[in-house]
Amino acid sequence: MSSVYACPLSHQLISLSGADKLSYLHGQITQDLNKLTSSNYLWAGHCSAKGKLWGVFKLFSYQDSYYLAGSEAEVEKSLAELKKYAVFAKVEISECSKRLIGLIGDDLSNILTQLGIHFEDDTNACDFNNGKALKLSPNRVLLMVDGQFSMPDSISTLDNEALWQQAAMLAGEPQLSSDAVGEYVPQMVNLQAIDGISFKKGCYTGQETVARMKYLGKNKRAMYIVSGQSEGLLEEPDLETQLGENWRRAGKLIAQSFDEQSNKLTGLVVLPNDTDVTQVLRSKHAPQVELSILPLPYSLEDE
Repeated sequence: MSSVYACPLSHQLISLSGADKLSYLHGQITQDLNKLTSSNYLWAGHCSAKGKLWGVFKLFSYQDSYYLAGSEAEVEKSLAELKKYAVFAKVEISECSKRLIGLIGDDLSNILTQLGIHFEDDTNACDFNNGKALKLSPNRVLLMVDGQFSMPDSISTLDNEALWQQAAMLAGEPQLSSDAVGEYVPQMVNLQAIDGISFKKGCYTGQETVARMKYLGKNKRAMYIVSGQSEGLLEEPDLETQLGENWRRAGKLIAQSFDEQSNKLTGLVVLPNDTDVTQVLRSKHAPQVELSILPLPYSLEDE
């Protein structure tokens, strides 16, 4: 990519405000909220009492509120669950109407300057005139913008978010489709590998299960990146692996993106964590679609 593109994103936002927002949210998520500042964003999981993820979110602050950015399915489920006990605290929780836009390109410096966005050294978030900017990587910046924001004419705005989603998946950033909500413990989608779990913060919903996975070595699954040629998104998420002459169940896609230009499908799938990464997977319901496992950009080894 030599150009810079703006992608309108389908991801949505939950906002939390009020005097008790820190203590309330701190007891609900896997992340230590005390680590959050105005100049960073953090990954966080929101779990059921059984430790199964309702959502994986980018957590950040803006003005007097906290925000959780996630997929439509994640926001819908987590919003309902967060609201259940909010009546017992001084906290207002709602779905936020601000837009999310993704900037992607080899060199974002000019567009960031035009927008008045400047990240200080060793920071990955900053405020600007029209909202908040999160630096996910050198070539990807997420913007939360207000109704007054307009993109400079020099930037090409894409019709869909496929390019952004593909880049997010290749970076190993977990997200959950509606089928995957409530199915996986945080370590099964590599949340610990992107510093999305605090094992020192104390109690939060689902913490017992998450801690058991770490300290008793109970987790036997991990998230992998897969890619291959296809005619579109797969209607069914089930994948198979070959065992001799037979095919058996391997796992389910938890997210996928399709590039119409290259006919390439990119996805995230939870598999046994001892999976042979040289094997080829195929779609159970569209067996002509074969997917190769790509390298993860981070380590799954515990520190």
